[in-house]
Amino acid sequence: MKLGDETGVQTHLQEFNKEFAQCFFFDAEEKDRRKFKKNKVRDYTDSDSDCDEYDQEDRGLILRQNLAVVLLRFMRSGLKGRLVRVSLRTLRILSRDKKVLGPMVTDSALLTVAKLAGLTTCDASDEASVPDSDFYDNIIVSLTEAKVFQCRTDEDEGDVEASNQNEECPAFDEDAKSDISNATSGDLDCISWVGSHRPSIVEIHRGSTHQKALEQGKRDRRESQEEEEEEEEEGSSGEETQRKEAMKVLCNVVYNSTWAQEKFSSLRLMCGLIECLSTSTSCSSPSSVQFYELRLMFLITALRPELRTQLHQEGGVSILTAALESCLEVEWKEQYECVLGPGTPPISLEASQRVIEILKILFNVTYSTHRQEPSEDDAALYRHLVALLRVCLMRKCTLSEDTDELQGHTVNLLSALPLQCLDVLLVVPLQPGSEQCHGVNMDCVHTLVQFMERRLESGDKIKEKATPILNLLTESCRAHRETRHYIRKHILPPLRDVSQRPEEGSTVKSRLIRLMTHLDTDVKHCAADLIFVLCKENVSRFVKYTGYGNAAGLLATRGLLGGQGPRTTSPDGQYSSESDSDTEEYRQVKDRINPVTGRVEEEQPDPMEGMTEDEKEEEAKRLIMLFNKLSTGNIIQPMVVDSEGRLVPMSGLRQNSLTEERESGSENDGSTEEREKN
Repeated sequence: MKLGDETGVQTHLQEFNKEFAQCFFFDAEEKDRRKFKKNKVRDYTDSDSDCDEYDQEDRGLILRQNLAVVLLRFMRSGLKGRLVRVSLRTLRILSRDKKVLGPMVTDSALLTVAKLAGLTTCDASDEASVPDSDFYDNIIVSLTEAKVFQCRTDEDEGDVEASNQNEECPAFDEDAKSDISNATSGDLDCISWVGSHRPSIVEIHRGSTHQKALEQGKRDRRESQEEEEEEEEEGSSGEETQRKEAMKVLCNVVYNSTWAQEKFSSLRLMCGLIECLSTSTSCSSPSSVQFYELRLMFLITALRPELRTQLHQEGGVSILTAALESCLEVEWKEQYECVLGPGTPPISLEASQRVIEILKILFNVTYSTHRQEPSEDDAALYRHLVALLRVCLMRKCTLSEDTDELQGHTVNLLSALPLQCLDVLLVVPLQPGSEQCHGVNMDCVHTLVQFMERRLESGDKIKEKATPILNLLTESCRAHRETRHYIRKHILPPLRDVSQRPEEGSTVKSRLIRLMTHLDTDVKHCAADLIFVLCKENVSRFVKYTGYGNAAGLLATRGLLGGQGPRTTSPDGQYSSESDSDTEEYRQVKDRINPVTGRVEEEQPDPMEGMTEDEKEEEAKRLIMLFNKLSTGNIIQPMVVDSEGRLVPMSGLRQNSLTEERESGSENDGSTEEREKN
């Protein structure tokens, strides 16, 4: 780089990229070797090697940090063509490691990469006024210090395992020579990164140990064989590849650095990102860069609340809805109805990944609008969006796992939108073979129920994966009578066989009832709310289908343990006055059902059979004494249901009763005195 040999620089960087293309943890083998060595030292010697925390891993870290600094300086010198793309790819590999992010989060570095990504036209000011010759001389000095420091560390370790260490050091040093020639050092260009003075190598070592190591991640499926092959793009294709690589660098840096997130906001890069997305959406065939534009927008809106607000205020919902419509390539039949049929092709892999990113961004922007009353314009926009979300639910993707992921993000977004705008899901006319209830098309609801069943069957990450669909179905059932009728027919069919507990079995109802006693409060409340709404929020019917033991949690939360009144409904609920008709099988065994377990129990012998009245009274007194003893020792807390249907300590209820009696007595005394005066 110092000599301006661009061909040589490109060759070395390509070798680096090829070697570390799949690397997400640079020093895994070295860490394992060091851990093994330290364990051996602990077993066989009384060594102080635990105090030596700065070893070869830190030397490699310094090389990578310096390589990042030099690359950023090198790219600001006005590189063109293929060398820029190769340098950006190297920078992307380096940005996977959190410990190397220091030189990448300065204003100059972010603006440099953002300009290459097309997010800004501002020129990055070079923070370092050091001339190129002095800059590279400083690098050489820094690397020399690193090597001297490492040699001292190796000598100390050599006292423990001299023979093994003597074999490993030369090979590592040979690798380091080539790294030094291409990689570089860098405290140096970045005065803003390390401060106004040039820190020592030891200071850099100590500072780096407080960083959390980057764990190995899942490879992006979008990376194909072209990742390992040499690039041959020229012209516009080469520019597209350059922007894509720059976007990847920004995604890594923003994801791994809070400082970069703040800088992204202060440098107003969101405006450029919105403009890029609007431009790519208007194109007939979106470029491969659009996915990474969407990924970067998702990350920044997920991590920075003020940027979510900015995107919403600048028409982000409208822009993203247009992008979604473009990805789905829909044909409109009516205002809120898209053409869907058996011959509709599946969503391609590339399109499905872009759609998923759009749905995630829309959720970030709209999640707070669920309980808000939208304006007329917003309501029309949301209904247009819901019509597109219906397509996301009904269409398949090329891969089945993509279909499930797409439906999951669609459910998340539907649960975030205003409830009154979801009626678009039901306004589609009936077609031959459509699911229907009272003349209303239930194809979309049927898909949601099937999606819920798959999530319940998997049992994996139940809170993250099942609660959104449970909440969506609960709100939909409360607001739409036909939806509730249809879902109740599938989840809560009329009771016939009550020989098993309600939670036993593999039906959807059994799985939901099991979740009502889940350890996670959110999960059990979501499952209980859905069944409660399907029972029209009728306490007796709820207990009938679930058993009092399973229902007690929700009833206690809502103050319904006393079962007061036939029903306590939500103000948003649309429930008819029809009664729940029992089947003939249920009526025959109704009197023998245990209301706590919800099933027919075998007849048990009477434990007081053969006892006299005096013996029964004595047994009752003994039980009362035992309860008092447990209560006095704070082993149990006797509870009762108060007038509002909530559980309260028995002692607290007594105190309240005594207080009420005193108040009523004082009122009576006052009224008596007034009558006597009169």
